[in-house]
Amino acid sequence: MPTRRPVRTALTAAAVALLATAVAGCGDSGGLQAAGATPTAVSPVKLWPDLRPAASPAWPYDEGSAQTVKGVTVPGDDIRRVDPVAVVRAEIASGPADYGSKGAYHETSNRMKECAAGGGGARCPLLEPYYRDLTGDGRDELTLGFRLYPTNQTALRVYTVEKHRLVEVLEDNDAIIGVELAGRTVIVRSPAGITGYEYRTTWAWDPEQKAMVFSRDEFLRTGKARHSRTPAPSAPASASASAR
Repeated sequence: MPTRRPVRTALTAAAVALLATAVAGCGDSGGLQAAGATPTAVSPVKLWPDLRPAASPAWPYDEGSAQTVKGVTVPGDDIRRVDPVAVVRAEIASGPADYGSKGAYHETSNRMKECAAGGGGARCPLLEPYYRDLTGDGRDELTLGFRLYPTNQTALRVYTVEKHRLVEVLEDNDAIIGVELAGRTVIVRSPAGITGYEYRTTWAWDPEQKAMVFSRDEFLRTGKARHSRTPAPSAPASASASAR
């Protein structure tokens, strides 16, 4: 369910009433007038105070981790001199279970062979790289995206340089509508199962973990929901068989 924001209707109504009274009182004797009764404040109620707290998370949220990219050097500690194609190929080489001939993303491995130096090419799954300081150390990080064929998912990765090594500080695979860099956060927009809504996940730099960590997950309305009241008729069995 979407997060509910605090309702400030009562405070707004009171403020409007006071403003209206002040404006209307410009021509009178200037005496104070009551703005009307205001609702009594109600404190939060804690439900089930004797409920035993959970000792472990219910869902396997990725809390963020960092790992060194093997086989890729950083010339002069300048991340802009790192070849994005080499970075993706290094991941493919280290993950045969995902990118091998029987892996879920085997087609990505095949298409990476057609990428030009630095990226580019009609069938190359690598998207344009972006550079921005996401850690606050005054140096740019590298944000990469590449399609995970044959699925509809996109891989999102963020890399930094630490002790002359290329380090991956964000790894996320998702069906992505769009990605935004806002300040030192990465915002991922993904489609929801309900038309007119989307998920927005925010990742932020954590200096203690030295990684981009999951910080916020929102379920937001983006437009008018459309629901089909009339289900599409199913084809007769004979017609389905003849169409094959």
